[in-house]
Amino acid sequence: MRGVMAFAGRDGHDGSMRVLLAEDDAALAAVIARGLRRSALAVDVAHDGEAALDKARLVAYDVVVLDRELPGVHGDVVCRELHVEDSGPRILMLTASGSVEDRVEGLSLGADDYLPKPFAMAELVARVRALARRSRPAHPARLVWRDIWLDPARRTSGRRDTTIRLTNREFALLEELIASNGAIVSSEELMERV
Repeated sequence: MRGVMAFAGRDGHDGSMRVLLAEDDAALAAVIARGLRRSALAVDVAHDGEAALDKARLVAYDVVVLDRELPGVHGDVVCRELHVEDSGPRILMLTASGSVEDRVEGLSLGADDYLPKPFAMAELVARVRALARRSRPAHPARLVWRDIWLDPARRTSGRRDTTIRLTNREFALLEELIASNGAIVSSEELMERV
C-alpha cells in the first residue's frame, strides 16, 4: 500500500486508547487502521472531514490521526475545530508533503505532531502512544446513563447506590455503550474496541 512501509506487532499495551483515523484513501485507511489495531488500539475510521468532526463530537478520542487533504471539510479546518475544544484530542497530522513550511503550518493550526507520508507503521504507533500519554482526560470522571454509572478512573460501576462488580470485558463493553451517548454501536465496532 502506498504510504506505509512496515507493520508494528502487538506490544502488550491495553486497547483502552481511542484513536480516530481520518483518511480519504480507503485502502490506505484500512492498512493504517489494521496496523493500529494490531498494536492494541481502538480505532474508528472517517473518510472525509465532515465524518471526522461528527465522530469526534460523539466520542472522546485520545488521538486523531488526520490526513491534511480530506475531501468535504478540509483537514486544516478539522484540525482547527478540534484544537479549539480544551478537552479535545491530541492531533497527529499526516500529509504527502513533508516540507518544513508544511510542517510549520500544520503545527500552527493546532496539530500536536506531524508525520509525512510514506511512514513506517512502527513510527506512527510510537507517535500516537506518545501523544496519548500527554492527552487531556478523554472522558468525564464519571459516565452516567439513566440510573447506571461507571467511573473509569476507579474501575467501578453500579446502578443507583449499588456497586456492581464487572469483569474487565463487561466493564469495557459498558463503557463503550455509555460513551456512545445513545448512538447505535454495531457489534463489529464493539468487537474492535472492547
